[in-house]
Amino acid sequence: MDTSTTSFIVESLTRAIVEHRLQPGAKLVEQKLADQFGVSRTLVRQALYRLSQNRLVQIAPARGAFVSAPSAAEAQQVFEVRRMLEAGMVRAFVAQAKASDIKALQMHIAQEKLAVQSDDVPGRTELLGDFHVRMAQLMHNEVLAQLLADLISRSALITLMYQSSSAAAHSHEEHEAIVQAIKARDADTAIARMDAHLRHVEDALNFSQHHSVTP
Repeated sequence: MDTSTTSFIVESLTRAIVEHRLQPGAKLVEQKLADQFGVSRTLVRQALYRLSQNRLVQIAPARGAFVSAPSAAEAQQVFEVRRMLEAGMVRAFVAQAKASDIKALQMHIAQEKLAVQSDDVPGRTELLGDFHVRMAQLMHNEVLAQLLADLISRSALITLMYQSSSAAAHSHEEHEAIVQAIKARDADTAIARMDAHLRHVEDALNFSQHHSVTP
């Protein structure tokens, strides 16, 4: 029961960070969270430790836990890793995807479109990130899915800190173009489009902004 409760707290706080309801540098008070979730501070502490392992939370000795505030260098490294990882994923997906897998991705794209059109900010944020994880899940590669989920959570935090303008509709269109190339079994084009997509997301970030949110 304790493990599942800790996981629930981790998932809830991750979602709050990804959906930009918790800001970089925000202090996470153990007692306040314990009251909110109706659990002991021990379980909250375990959850915060797990979030710190995912780099979403920074624990400062004698000062407590804070939502991480990634540096520009770390942000660029996250996107560099994603480009390397997702290029290999797309190639493998094109090689092994069944028609039903491609159909599942198309259904995900349709959900994205609805969320973007209805200006559902939390929904579209989650769906745009989940597109990448969904591909790994359809390959039945849980290790890759977990790695990507962690990287995408970190990307969401980076986007919150450095994004200069909203590019949700553009991201959705690029996802659509990637799936079209996958459906055509054109691995090279799909990889090129994924690479361009991740570079566009990174290019929309303004690293010249100064963020003094050190705990």
